[in-house]
Amino acid sequence: MSDLRNRLKISTDRLDEINAFLTDPNNVVINHLLEVVERYGGPEEINRKAAEARQIDNLMARLEKEGSPYVDDLNWLKAQRDQKSFMRLADYRNKILGEKAVRMSFKEDTAVTLEISALQYFPWLITQAKQAIEKDQIMPGRFIRVRNMKEQAADKGDILAVAAAMQIIGASYVETLDTKGTDGSNVHLGGPETITGYFGGIGQPNDYPIKWIDEYLHHYTTYGIRQVLNINPGTVFLAYMLHKLGIDNEFKISVFMGNDNPYAVLWTLLGARLFSRDDGTTSLIGFNFSNSVNNRTIRESAGIRSAMVFTDKVRFEHHITETYKSIVRQPYLRRDELVEVAAEVANISAKHEGGDPEVETTRDHASDILDYFMPKDDVLAQGLMDKLERNYLDKHDAVNNTADALTRAGIGIVCAQNLH
Repeated sequence: MSDLRNRLKISTDRLDEINAFLTDPNNVVINHLLEVVERYGGPEEINRKAAEARQIDNLMARLEKEGSPYVDDLNWLKAQRDQKSFMRLADYRNKILGEKAVRMSFKEDTAVTLEISALQYFPWLITQAKQAIEKDQIMPGRFIRVRNMKEQAADKGDILAVAAAMQIIGASYVETLDTKGTDGSNVHLGGPETITGYFGGIGQPNDYPIKWIDEYLHHYTTYGIRQVLNINPGTVFLAYMLHKLGIDNEFKISVFMGNDNPYAVLWTLLGARLFSRDDGTTSLIGFNFSNSVNNRTIRESAGIRSAMVFTDKVRFEHHITETYKSIVRQPYLRRDELVEVAAEVANISAKHEGGDPEVETTRDHASDILDYFMPKDDVLAQGLMDKLERNYLDKHDAVNNTADALTRAGIGIVCAQNLH
């Protein structure tokens, strides 16, 4: 067996060949990337613009200049944070555990990040925060957005308000760029009736990877948005290259990429390690497992992640709930499995894409993944805004049910750090 194992070693000659290809001035595909980066002023200027755009004072000033109604909401949110209106984590543990809380030792080295998806509209965050205060609930530490970028940028400063709110509450967040196969670039895709065409082909056809980079750099330098969703091997590669060039971009890989076994995880992390900077950092900050993974896969993947020295850098994002319609067979609830694996595997986030199934069945409009792609005008025309907000709050309740279960098991939670 040892003889077979030695055959797997990568020759340094192969690495030299790869380096020669990447640095070849006649490499057309790499030249396309460099041209876009230079058009935005080069890595240092790009990072400078992003840092300036991200400053909360600048975000607030832009909202005020636009006359956005969200300025008052953000000031309210800041006031609630400063007044410590949200339940403190120690008090939350007392609420769940009673007298046991003071005697209990929590596993903070495997603390689970509480994650919710998708925060489509800024006002939902304010409704969520008010409910959390009223019911002594926990606010998530991570938010995912899937709303059309151009639409939110034109909607009363929604994109700016969310960027500011995340800094106020102390949470990370991810945006989803518009440049992808569902925008018409994949000419063979239509609506749900062509769903089989999406398997392996939704992503970034033809010249779209460079357009994706262009769109990313626009939002990075204009709004300071650092983390975005990534759904295609080509854009994953380019996102590695962008970071290697010196741009401080970050991305997470979508569930649609299909990391559903340890070998897929190994391939993903090999790329991240191969193209990491000299300090070991990578632009890959996390990836969703496929919904079909079991705890054995997560454990073996954790071993791979450790070998690549990415345990603290790359988060495993695991769906605990899913939208009730259009994505998985229901009932889908992975909370018990999460509690089991989180006792030993670090840096996991518990992603809540739907409410608990028994709650979803009571709604006249259950959560639906297809709702993510509905323009706001259509949502309003169909009278769905309140129902979609209700779906979002069901997800928030599911987050808290998971927080409760982890707390009872003595496992730490990562929530909005400035609030709790």
